[in-house]
Amino acid sequence: MSDAVLPAVSAAILPGATLGVMGGGQLGRMFVHAAQTMGYGTVVLDPDDSSPAGLVSHGHLQTAYLDEAGLAELARRCDAITTEFENVPAPALRTLALQRPVAPAADAVAICQDRAAEKAQFVRCGVPCAPHALIESAAQLAGVSATLLPGILKTARLGYDGKGQRRVADAAALAAAWHELGQVPCLLEQMLPLALELSVIVARNAQGETVTLPVQQNLHRDGILAVTQVPAPDVPAPLQQQAIAAACRVAEAMAYVGVLCVEFFVLADGSLVANEMAPRPHNSGHYSIDACDVCQFQLQVRTLTGLPLQTPRLHSPTVMLNLLGDLWFRDGDAAREPAWGQLLALPGMHLHLYGKTSARRGRKMGHLTITAADAAQARAAALQAAALLGIAAH
Repeated sequence: MSDAVLPAVSAAILPGATLGVMGGGQLGRMFVHAAQTMGYGTVVLDPDDSSPAGLVSHGHLQTAYLDEAGLAELARRCDAITTEFENVPAPALRTLALQRPVAPAADAVAICQDRAAEKAQFVRCGVPCAPHALIESAAQLAGVSATLLPGILKTARLGYDGKGQRRVADAAALAAAWHELGQVPCLLEQMLPLALELSVIVARNAQGETVTLPVQQNLHRDGILAVTQVPAPDVPAPLQQQAIAAACRVAEAMAYVGVLCVEFFVLADGSLVANEMAPRPHNSGHYSIDACDVCQFQLQVRTLTGLPLQTPRLHSPTVMLNLLGDLWFRDGDAAREPAWGQLLALPGMHLHLYGKTSARRGRKMGHLTITAADAAQARAAALQAAALLGIAAH
């Protein structure tokens, strides 16, 4: 039985109820904080005994995502359930949906878990994306069109933050990369001339109400988000509206309920192509906690519980810096805490650390949101903060 055929929740699930979240990472932690602030109880299901969300939740079920007893207990204790990362097994969400409202639905999450299905969804919605080809066999590898090279080879599943990706210049490099990735199903995307990156975060409820956060302009390094700026300084208003309309079309076509992020590339000629989507709050929307009157995690709570949606209002121009574990190793191999005291002496600093037990290079440890009266001041303060931390802000 698919959760897609279940009726929509007829009445709002009000504060005082308990909300479940599959996954215990930082996104789950921030969801838990938002839900608790709004008066809900929370239960996290995650196999890690020290998961960031589990440490702050009212309850933590330490079990595997497909464990039948764990799923049954989560359904028993919760009035509605969401997920905090896209690689939670879709069958687990289908099982839960037989007993409780689940948002986003397993069918939508399954699309986002597979790059080929994701690209097909963009095409169905009339949203442009990079020319691409699916490679699942040696025959498909041999038949790849030369027009797709140079390109980027990506594993069809379980890739994020630049993992499972290889740049390939020619057919020989493509073959070598596919073997290096274990000959698993992959998607080859033509490399396009990029001008910049942006993202749109959509919140949609079961009644079809849809709101979006302001468009975010993003900078990635090594496949990991480094900097987000809002308002997007280099994205003209018509292009922002085009991106918002495209993201909303994608959400509507999936009958999506929850928070969805769609990432786009702006090409050198000014055109827009979709890159990928995530069925959850997104790193690029973390600034909304400090710079908007309704943040992405409050929207996640509202969409899950059937509460009315409100269009978020940006009350402060902002820059967000991602804080990776590399900051703890600036002075060598021994981990040292960054200079938080000096950082927080600067105006407009909002530090968010995720409660992870140890720092590792490349690991997301937190983020810093800088707010100011105008975009120029926010940018100047971000440059000061980045210099103090020893990271690049552009």
